[in-house]
Amino acid sequence: MRKTSARRPSTQKKIFVLDTSVILYDHTAFSNFQEHDVAIPIQVLEELDNMKTGNETRNAEARSFIRLIDQASGNQIMNQWNPIAGTNEGRFKVVMDNHPGQVNAEQVFGAGKIDHRILNSALGLKQEFPDKQVVLVSKDICLRLKAKSLDLFAEDYETGKVKNLNELYTGQTTMAKLPEELFLELRSAGSISTETLDMSASASNKFILLKHGRKTAMAYYNAAKEQLDAVKSQPVFHITPRNFEQSFAIHALLNPDLKLITIQGKAGTGKTLLAIAAALEQRKLYRQIYITRPVVPLSNKDLGFLPGDIKSKMDPYMAPIWDNLRFIKEQHADMKSQARIDEFVNTEKIVVAPLAYIRGRTLSRIFFIVDEAQNLTPHEIKTIISRAGEGTKIVFTGDIYQIDTPYLDAESNGLSYLIEHAKDHPLYAHITLEKGERSELANLANDLL
Repeated sequence: MRKTSARRPSTQKKIFVLDTSVILYDHTAFSNFQEHDVAIPIQVLEELDNMKTGNETRNAEARSFIRLIDQASGNQIMNQWNPIAGTNEGRFKVVMDNHPGQVNAEQVFGAGKIDHRILNSALGLKQEFPDKQVVLVSKDICLRLKAKSLDLFAEDYETGKVKNLNELYTGQTTMAKLPEELFLELRSAGSISTETLDMSASASNKFILLKHGRKTAMAYYNAAKEQLDAVKSQPVFHITPRNFEQSFAIHALLNPDLKLITIQGKAGTGKTLLAIAAALEQRKLYRQIYITRPVVPLSNKDLGFLPGDIKSKMDPYMAPIWDNLRFIKEQHADMKSQARIDEFVNTEKIVVAPLAYIRGRTLSRIFFIVDEAQNLTPHEIKTIISRAGEGTKIVFTGDIYQIDTPYLDAESNGLSYLIEHAKDHPLYAHITLEKGERSELANLANDLL
């Protein structure tokens, strides 16, 4: 099983009760517990039934789970234990809304809430199977706390979580005391062999800040050619990098051999701005530039509840992207260049739209930018990348410490997951931007508050 816990012996067969939040995070979750049994409260099916229509990813997750569990059950009765294919003696069943007996969560926390009925289903299993350990699995912290207050074990869903954020791949490192002859050769020839250097700690596509005394140089470790390539500080579409991290990001964005890029960093480090500027710089290489971000509904209401046409509904969510485009336009002194950017938008060379609107599309020869990617689940990230056709480049930007989506955190969001799992792939590069460049006032907020 992928989940472990020091407080319980691993040899004991357990019953895991899955909350709706787990299914929406990963619709294949019930098959990830191997030799243990998985119970799905009937209330979870009710909630999924209410979510199965719509274009959002959670709607697709709900539909996928419903189809998956229907296929898994076959002709069997679902309120009895059924084997889970691909596991080591694991079984699943749907738990009816039975009264738990001694403890009633609805009496303790109040009636009329589905979460409390799910707690009752778990409590009922605990009473029915006193020889087994019953564990509620939920992405909802409050629900886990309520479960523990009722003497019920509760855990987060661990699959897809990054274990140690302090060791998350940053895409860059520093190599001090580089021999002077190699340092000078890199500057003059543009690249040096790594045969005499210890590159064992470097992953593919890692950026390196080389130091010799007080001198510094930027390099890109090309693992395929076993060489260090010099990285120059070059502007893209009139946007000039302000530090070596931004120069690394631009190098990755312009590298035609890299098809998947992630840029992680706090607000004001230039993630989205650099991605859009690099896309415009390479606009002739791509059929379309597509800029999107996940829509985090306000007060649990999706776009359809907002007044006006689709543009009016989108504008509150897409405003940061338009701000970046406006800033790029202002860097061009002549009116002709500014008008050209407006023309790109009017002719749909540049498309700005919510992420939900790409569902079902094949992205061929598109420079695809996904902003605020930390608000996506690992499965959503996988779905987006799987849409990529020939000639497409995908860039994910975001700050893993600024999560707006319920049930995600810095360890379980899709951006962290992608950085951790793609770091050694030759088509991928990542850079973490630490230095804020928006303004001194913005840096004050990030550093002190």
